[in-house]
Amino acid sequence: MTQPAEKAYYRFVVLFFNCLLTFGSYFCFDIPSVLQDQFQGNLTCPNATVINGTVDCVLGLGMNPQQYNLLYAIYAWTNAVVVIMAGFLIDKLGNRIGIFLFSFLCVLGSSLFALGSHFKGTPYLLPLMLTGRLLFGSGNGSLTIVQSRITAFWFKGKELALAFGVTLAFSRLGSVLNFFLTQNFEEQYGMQWTLWGGALLCVLGFVSAVLVSALDKIGMRQLGLDGAIQEQSRKVRIQDVKLLSLRYWLLVLTIMFFYNGIFPFIADASKFIQDKYDGYSQKEAAYIAGAVYDSSLILSAGVGILIDYVGLRGVFAGACAVLTLPVFGLLAFTFVPPLVSTIWLGVTYSFAAASMWPSIPLVVPQATLGTAMGLATSVQMVGIGVSNLVVGQILGNKSSETKIPLWRWQRMMIFMLANTISCIVTSVLLNIADHRQGGTLNKTTKRSEQAQRDSDREPLNQGREEQSEEEEQEEGEAVRSRSINS
Repeated sequence: MTQPAEKAYYRFVVLFFNCLLTFGSYFCFDIPSVLQDQFQGNLTCPNATVINGTVDCVLGLGMNPQQYNLLYAIYAWTNAVVVIMAGFLIDKLGNRIGIFLFSFLCVLGSSLFALGSHFKGTPYLLPLMLTGRLLFGSGNGSLTIVQSRITAFWFKGKELALAFGVTLAFSRLGSVLNFFLTQNFEEQYGMQWTLWGGALLCVLGFVSAVLVSALDKIGMRQLGLDGAIQEQSRKVRIQDVKLLSLRYWLLVLTIMFFYNGIFPFIADASKFIQDKYDGYSQKEAAYIAGAVYDSSLILSAGVGILIDYVGLRGVFAGACAVLTLPVFGLLAFTFVPPLVSTIWLGVTYSFAAASMWPSIPLVVPQATLGTAMGLATSVQMVGIGVSNLVVGQILGNKSSETKIPLWRWQRMMIFMLANTISCIVTSVLLNIADHRQGGTLNKTTKRSEQAQRDSDREPLNQGREEQSEEEEQEEGEAVRSRSINS
């Protein structure tokens, strides 16, 4: 009789609840972007007047552009530090401990962020909201590592990019609904209830964590892999970081430079559209900025299937960077409708995410996948954190009651262009390194499956020349279990 965990539908049930882990946290992440006017609006409007049916003053929390961008920067910096330890912790202790801890941090951080909004006009506002983003960043990035690790275990070979694409699509659904619903909700119920609503969605992630943990544990027992997994986890050592290949580090840099142009742009896109283009309300600008996520939501699963079928992940990574260049050029130096650029950016983002992140399991031993994903996320977040700080410096530290000058926005877009050019350079080097090491990333589907099986059997102690034969044999057996999950 076929065991439930061996049936095809079982892993898709795991995938469904695994996708819900980050739905709420992705919704919460960009709430400041949708409500940028409220975050940077005035504390009071004593002399407000009505012009053409609209009030010339927006009530808000009174943050300046630097303080506002700091909300994103501290998220990125915290994420960068925590995910390194989190990845190793997950490899050592397993998914189930990590999934509870990190989903709880998302709930705690989003709740503290919402609580901070009750202290506007006081010295406690910014410290409370920054602390909330710090805790939220500690949980969300690490939760994504657990999510990727579970996905990479239950889906192999030709299904890998599809599974990653579906996971990304669910996450982006949270982002899309944020851009479509948050503004309307805030108009009816106010900012504070809106932020608490986001925290409630993070509770959904915690409930999903309980369900995923239970399903994962049952499935692993039925497959008879629990003992082998625990044995393998004990073999993972922090020194294994030295064994990560040049291809891995070039892939990590490619991811970092690409995302440096995505997230910092989206954080300020609503304000940019209102400042540069005439006739856009905050709600309309938020919809246009959210088109990046709309495109990603629609395309993610299909793009995953395409890349699973075609392969050529390294080529796709480089092509995405090249095709992203015109986006920031149009935004900086033309008045082409911004929706064209945001949809375009969403398309290249979809292909980049589906080709870059699923490539990591192909270039590292599976037993160290959590550590590798943690390092990749850390480097990515360091880059995004630096980018947010640079963007905040470029846009200035004055209150955003008035329009930010166009030349400042152009400098910001030029900074995004520089990151995209750097991404092109690292992707070219990645393809060269991959070609010299067998071309794993650019192999066709059938050959990629064989490469994945070889990677599953790759010993952790590759390159340790001074170990005894007994130790090498013992480690080889543990790693050949092909399991990364506990």
